[in-house]
Amino acid sequence: MNMNSKVIGIVLVVAGVALTLWGYNIYDSASAQIGRALNGDTPIEAWAGMVGGAISVLLGIARLK
Repeated sequence: MNMNSKVIGIVLVVAGVALTLWGYNIYDSASAQIGRALNGDTPIEAWAGMVGGAISVLLGIARLK
């Protein structure tokens, strides 16, 4: 495994963690909580951030192995 692959893996993990945190912040925001209370909807940005971040972290970890 070359050094570039490890660097890409580290970048994917860091970006994935940041993306997951961003998605959770949107999910936990006051406007999202009100929306969930009124009609049960969660903002698509929250799901995209959390799921995309988790996938990015998993891909990054796979690159580091």
